[in-house]
Amino acid sequence: MFVDYSGKKLPIVDRKTGEIREAEIFLGVLGASSYSFAEATWSQTLPDWIGSHVRMFRFFDGVPRLIVPDNLKSGVNRSSFYDPDINRSFGRMASHCGVGVLPARPKRPKDKAKVESGVRFAQSCILGRLRNHTFFSLDEANAAIREAVERINTHVMRQLGQCRRDLFETMERPALATLPAEEYEFAEWRLARVSTDYHVEFERYFYSVPHGLIREQVDVRATSRTIEVFFKGKRVAVHQRRYGGARFGTDPDHMPSSHRRYAEWSPERFRCWARSIGPQTEGLVIAILASRPHPEQGFRTCLGILKLYQAIDTAQAEAVSARALEIGGLNCKSITALIKTHKASRHTAEPAAVGEHANLRGPGYFH
Repeated sequence: MFVDYSGKKLPIVDRKTGEIREAEIFLGVLGASSYSFAEATWSQTLPDWIGSHVRMFRFFDGVPRLIVPDNLKSGVNRSSFYDPDINRSFGRMASHCGVGVLPARPKRPKDKAKVESGVRFAQSCILGRLRNHTFFSLDEANAAIREAVERINTHVMRQLGQCRRDLFETMERPALATLPAEEYEFAEWRLARVSTDYHVEFERYFYSVPHGLIREQVDVRATSRTIEVFFKGKRVAVHQRRYGGARFGTDPDHMPSSHRRYAEWSPERFRCWARSIGPQTEGLVIAILASRPHPEQGFRTCLGILKLYQAIDTAQAEAVSARALEIGGLNCKSITALIKTHKASRHTAEPAAVGEHANLRGPGYFH
């Protein structure tokens, strides 16, 4: 099976804005019968490239022994006559379907002459016929392309007296391997380096791995639903893929024991504790957490205050919290000083009454 892109693109109009966007035309042609498949995709990137192959196999209801692609970057990392380097994601798809990949040599169109002629035929019979049609979506364009491909495959060739479909049914369908029981799910593979916080990055989100792999190089396999991390061929982590919300996905089992303890804390947990003492203490905790660039940076201060407040009663804690809020004392050092001041003021004796003295004159002295 020979595969390639047309080169000429199909314009599609955005119904709302009137903007024209051009779609790529993917082509697949079987070697003996020239039975053809074509579809429009938005790009030649890896997801579209692999998706087109999966849909092409479904169209042919079978898998060939070999695929001969051009040296497209989505399929071939490094072209070579002797040892081509196949893109890992594309190679995984081919392995899943049980098909080999034999890239054409660079600048050797005869290596894929079938698809070259198929490209010219498609440009005239598909794009030529559709040039006066206006499409407003990819689905509309592909519906029209399917009709054009059907005409191509059922057209009786003058020299052979048969159409491509008849040749396909008699010559190639029996030779095709059956489709795999499970349809291939697109997965992108990347190399990543584990950072010092034992996370790897994929598409601006971060996923944890066991902390013992810090600074190691790992393989990341990303599907639309999951992120898997492999080290030396063994899966060491799996996460649900993130598209929004928190940027870090951290499994507590991946943390060092000290970090695991900190992960159990949260701003709401400290607020609940402070609320159990009183509104002034709750206000103090809120102020401490809000005064830090990140709330987590105030957790240690809150723990220190909790330890200090365990030694005093609730009324005193509330009084200290109110005074701390008043003067902006949002650290353990200030709270410790305020507790000492409050205790000293409570234990100071009442001033003694003025006693009798010979040098003191009473009111009768002046009368």
